[in-house]
Amino acid sequence: MTRTLIDAIVRQTVVLIAQLATSRGLRAPLSHIAEQVFQELSRELERQGVTRSVSADMFGMALRTYQRRTQRALGSVTERGRSLWEAVFARIGEGGVVSREDVFRRFRHDDEVSVRAVLRDLTDSGLVFASGSGRNTIYRVTTDEEIGKLRRANDRAGLEALVWSIVFREDPVTTERVSELTALPQADVQTALDALVAQGRIERVESGGRADYRSRELVLGLEDPAGWEASVLDHYSAMVRTIGKKLSFDQRASAADEVGGSTYHFTLYRGHPLQEEVLGELRRFRERCTSLRARVDQHNKEHGLPTNTLQVTTYFGQCVVENEDDDEK
Repeated sequence: MTRTLIDAIVRQTVVLIAQLATSRGLRAPLSHIAEQVFQELSRELERQGVTRSVSADMFGMALRTYQRRTQRALGSVTERGRSLWEAVFARIGEGGVVSREDVFRRFRHDDEVSVRAVLRDLTDSGLVFASGSGRNTIYRVTTDEEIGKLRRANDRAGLEALVWSIVFREDPVTTERVSELTALPQADVQTALDALVAQGRIERVESGGRADYRSRELVLGLEDPAGWEASVLDHYSAMVRTIGKKLSFDQRASAADEVGGSTYHFTLYRGHPLQEEVLGELRRFRERCTSLRARVDQHNKEHGLPTNTLQVTTYFGQCVVENEDDDEK
């Protein structure tokens, strides 16, 4: 049953990704998704104590094939301290126009299959422009003007909201980690972090020469046109964290649960005597929790917080689908 559940969750996640990629008439690039999923799964399995040989078996790969794929993100043999992706991108940026042969020569100590895959990912993502074929292919970094034509420009307020939501969830977090999670340049992330600090939404804490960012709250306004991406990510992350936490405990639901969720389905019609009671639950939930959060914040402000605290995340979702009778069409 576990495999069946995983397959079903993957299908639902794919639906969500497809809808996000095509929302507002967009056609967002998806060429990197498969590799990103593999790398994220690999890292998470390692964090949970699974050895590489077992991980390779879980992916249905030979160990050497698995190691080649993970090497692309784990680090370059040629340039220590950098991922192979970062190192190849930097080399192309330094050289103006660089040949494929030059790239292979520069990274001759790295696996050639991995170097080739990185070059393909850089060109597919639009970060690098390629001309020619085979080993005679030449590369150059795509200019800012060209990238602007290839990508939808990120609204500054939306970017700040997205970065704020990540700081809140990852607290504490570095600029490098936020850049990794968003796949955005560190310079753009740093600009958003500085703006959030200036607005008082997050705080910068320095220790031992390292700067961490923290946030005690995340408040995204209902009528705010910016930040819908952050709201979607925050809601989805809250659901995933809740399910993950529940799986680490007793998976059965009970009346005394402090961690868990419930889903209810209602079938009614426009004009149903209980229509307002059912459809108004989302509004009432927001009103209740907004008031409750204000009271909690006020109490904390007046009395302070102890060293040990509880971080409680509550979420609610409501979907309404109009179904038409086939006989009435």
